[in-house]
Amino acid sequence: MYKFDYLVFIGRFQPFHLAHMLTIEIALRQSQHVVLALGSAQAERNIKNPFLANEREAMILSNFCDEDKQRIHFVHVIDVYNDGKWVKQVKDLVAQVVGLNEKVGLIGHFKDESSYYLQLFPEWTMVELESLKASMSATPMREAYYRGEIKTQAFPKGTIQFLEKFQKTTIYAALQQKFLAGDRSNLDVIDLEE
Repeated sequence: MYKFDYLVFIGRFQPFHLAHMLTIEIALRQSQHVVLALGSAQAERNIKNPFLANEREAMILSNFCDEDKQRIHFVHVIDVYNDGKWVKQVKDLVAQVVGLNEKVGLIGHFKDESSYYLQLFPEWTMVELESLKASMSATPMREAYYRGEIKTQAFPKGTIQFLEKFQKTTIYAALQQKFLAGDRSNLDVIDLEE
């Protein structure tokens, strides 16, 4: 019935938008299970990575039915800034989810030069997608969010609810203040917990 036992989808999902959701829906049609490798899973927040890994898990799962939730698995990938170490980390984490002799694939599309990482897993069959939403990029969505806007046409319902709730937190206020002050540094960490 399924072409794969597991399909791996790598992304930061900051935030989780409709193109991400469509990719997972396609993956669920082709694979028994989907492993979402959440990038930038370190425990600090910054303008580029406002949501922690567990928050992204909740945001993503809020958009799926219970049956699909059982088929979606997560691994947390820390930024290491070295392709060899990063690939090993992703493979090791996925191996903790996937059983021996399972057919594993990688799903994604070559959006731009930042998508080169998709070629770093030759042992996984590539399921290459066309751009599902041609102009869909999380960066302008995050920037709009810091200006107080939620682009509702770009997000599934669960993400909209998550973003509205997060907007009421002191963490959002601190990130928004940094953004509006023109501080685009990804090195400056917001260290607030509610």
